Amino acid sequence: MLSATEIADLHDQLNERWHVGPDIVDETAGGDWLAAVTDHHRANFELWHIEDEARTPGASDAELAGVKRRVDSTNQRRNDRAEALDRALLAWLEPRGLPNTEAPLNSESPGLIIDRLSILALKIYHTREESGRAGAPTGHAERNRERLAILEEQRADLAACLEALWRETLEGTRRFKLYRQLKMYNDPSLNPAVYGKLGKEPGR
Repeated sequence: MLSATEIADLHDQLNERWHVGPDIVDETAGGDWLAAVTDHHRANFELWHIEDEARTPGASDAELAGVKRRVDSTNQRRNDRAEALDRALLAWLEPRGLPNTEAPLNSESPGLIIDRLSILALKIYHTREESGRAGAPTGHAERNRERLAILEEQRADLAACLEALWRETLEGTRRFKLYRQLKMYNDPSLNPAVYGKLGKEPGR
């Protein structure tokens, strides 16, 4: 069901594909699970590039406000998709009598680890791109090669942690739970910056 190596490879393939054609609708082989991984990574991919728009020199206040709203909605989708990954894994485990409710609880769920792997894949892609950028200042390539080595080590370590968590879950020696993110900023009934404004009449 879950392979950290397969997920990391998929992230890299999707980065290559989507940076060539951002509008490509990907039909991922490997069934519903990898399709869910793809759907989640798409949210992180879009979020990365929307946030870049906010850093564009000369962007107007109106443009920045629009970007902020898109960041919020895309980040909500990213969190929803990470939760969906955990739900899919727990649904697969349930008929097998897993996770073992008596096993020690892992502090981080597979979905949240995959979210971190997704972000690392984007950092690796763009750092590798910078390490080969033509016309960059002296030392730029070397600095980014050093950063790339660190990022790749971090991803390898994190992937190994994901593999260990899944293996131990199947063995019944460790368990994980679905942790809801429960974001408040997008809910007008929970965010006082929103309901405070909505509740005021014009001119008051």
